[in-house]
Amino acid sequence: MFNRNSLLGLLAIGIAYTAVASTAASNSATQFQVPDDPAKVTPLKVGTTIPTVTVRNPDGTDRSFGPASIKKPTVLIFYRGGWCPYCNAHLGELKTAEPALLELGYELVFMSADQPDLLYSSLKEPDIHYTLLSDARMNAARAYGVAFRVDDATYTRYKSFGIDLEAASGETHHELPVPAVFIINTRGVIEFEYANPDYKVRLKSDVLVAEARRLAEATPPGAR
Repeated sequence: MFNRNSLLGLLAIGIAYTAVASTAASNSATQFQVPDDPAKVTPLKVGTTIPTVTVRNPDGTDRSFGPASIKKPTVLIFYRGGWCPYCNAHLGELKTAEPALLELGYELVFMSADQPDLLYSSLKEPDIHYTLLSDARMNAARAYGVAFRVDDATYTRYKSFGIDLEAASGETHHELPVPAVFIINTRGVIEFEYANPDYKVRLKSDVLVAEARRLAEATPPGAR
């Protein structure tokens, strides 16, 4: 038979276990809080080691993207999708930056909210040579703190313009990334971050090249 002390001990263990389980569940639920307002996103900051996330290649296969997959200094760009004229314009403008970035030793990676089979077909200028990855499930955008939820009124308005977010992503979450740029070194650490909740305002290609060059010149050869 249990004595009083044994019973109290079991009760204490049960309470502690419940508290831990409750905290774990709470942390899991709130790990990636997705705001309804793009102005309330909280992008990862300079000095942060990037998370490892699962995204998809254009052929639909899963791809792990994280510190272990970064072989060269990387310019990572989040964009809304090929249906967005501002994203298409930005992709076109960045063509002018590509030669300088490649010469500096960078890889360009674009994360799109489009599902894999739309990565190229939805672009107005599909003849690009960047690495395009699908983040339609928002794994990366949430982990990088740039995801937001499109409100019902905006979703309906987009549909009236012929933009179907569910058809573009293949998902029903109604989430998009705030357009953002991260420069990541080969250790998987963020060295530069830019995010603007106004999707019409993008980082200019000359500014991106200037920042990339500054970082490259500030780091000894082989240390990036």
